[in-house]
Amino acid sequence: MTQRKELLLLLLGDFIALNVAWLAFYWLRVDSGWFVFHHGPTDLSPDQLPSSAFYLYVFWMVLFVFFGLYRPWYVRAPFDEIVTILKTLGVGTILISLIIWWDPTHTGSQVSNDPRVLGVTYWGVTSIFCVGVRSLIRYAQRRLLESGVGTRPSIIIGDPTNAKSLAARVVNYPRLGYDVIGYVSPNGEANIPVNITLEQHNGRAMEAKKVIPRLGSIHELESVIDQHQVKEVLITLGSNEHDKLMEVISRGAKSNAGLKIVPDLYDIVSGQARTREIYGFPLIDINPVLLRPWEEAAKRTLDIIVSFLGLVLGSPFWLIVILAVRLTSKGPLIYSQERLGKDGKLFRIYKFRSMYVNAEERGPQWALKNDPRVTPVGRFIRKSHLDEVPQLWNVLKGDMSLVGPRPEREFFVKQLIHEIPYYTRRLKVRPGVTGLYQTVVHKYDENIDDVRQKVKYDLMYIESMSFRLDLKILIRTLYMMIRGKGQA
Repeated sequence: MTQRKELLLLLLGDFIALNVAWLAFYWLRVDSGWFVFHHGPTDLSPDQLPSSAFYLYVFWMVLFVFFGLYRPWYVRAPFDEIVTILKTLGVGTILISLIIWWDPTHTGSQVSNDPRVLGVTYWGVTSIFCVGVRSLIRYAQRRLLESGVGTRPSIIIGDPTNAKSLAARVVNYPRLGYDVIGYVSPNGEANIPVNITLEQHNGRAMEAKKVIPRLGSIHELESVIDQHQVKEVLITLGSNEHDKLMEVISRGAKSNAGLKIVPDLYDIVSGQARTREIYGFPLIDINPVLLRPWEEAAKRTLDIIVSFLGLVLGSPFWLIVILAVRLTSKGPLIYSQERLGKDGKLFRIYKFRSMYVNAEERGPQWALKNDPRVTPVGRFIRKSHLDEVPQLWNVLKGDMSLVGPRPEREFFVKQLIHEIPYYTRRLKVRPGVTGLYQTVVHKYDENIDDVRQKVKYDLMYIESMSFRLDLKILIRTLYMMIRGKGQA
């Protein structure tokens, strides 16, 4: 089952569960006789049920997205998903109770209208239906995976002994969804046979042998992933193979395949991984983006609000900047350039022009301190970071975020990938108008050493990403703009 089909199935299941739960709650409160019910000013009439059900569904969909309930199923254990559902329903029910059922004139004798009783009842009914429908969907998915439907092409990296052991374990957990199509060895070993246990229709189990082909070496990892459309890379290397693990992570980070390692190597990537145990099968997910679902939603919401307000409310001042650029030098008002964004996607970045025309007629160049290519007005808007304001349009479009690693030109990225390990990990998140490096080191990149230093800060930011950290960086950036501490 593809992710798109899974999402549609979840949306349909939640639609049914939430609407049936609302009807069941209405019946319990009004018609069941379990509550002494008296119509109040906030109570619904039967003809208002369809419209109220629609508004509630939209409310729950926003909350479900906010708490990450529509992320791919294989990134969470079943129990974790149930806990997340109950927690989400709890938060939503509290909000509904405060907005709809809260009555400041309520007295203790009016049990049927007590917002606490209504809230707990609604939460219980909705939890039963939502958890029940999700459980049925997950059960159907597990059955399909066990039949080989919807599995993800996967490879194992390790020597024959470790690869054989891990392959046997993975094959015997078909509900994990890993379809092991081969393995990549550190050296030049041959194909490996794997003994697996197959369940028969008559209930008896039998031993069978499956040969897992060798697809190449670690040095060929990128081509193996591309050629076989690999979705998951399962790594099992010895604890003394640190360098090889780092090479695998560096090469694997250039693709969109998931990277997972066995737990005994956790100390090597401490701070860069999250442990997940699914059906008793522990794996460590190497994931450079550590934002929780609600933080991702909050980060994007903040991006949209701030960029929109910045462009609209600040427009009179931006017109003054545009006029100053026009009056002091010839050339376009807005400078645009192609940059690499998230997952290596090219997009066009915008700035107020701060350099003379044809500043790079000899090709792409590093910035210089007191750069002679910068115009007089350009020095001011660079020091105050006002030249970056048009990038709020990039943020609004979704090409960039307010906070993140600064986007770089493809010309330099191709050069830096070969010179700086893990450089491509910067491409796993949206680039930012400002970032951790910009708030600590107040200068443009002048050489490769500056870029190496910037990458360290970028990786530090990626591994420590949080909504709170973004707010700190934005406040620090605003302070720098007021002080004019940028490089001209």
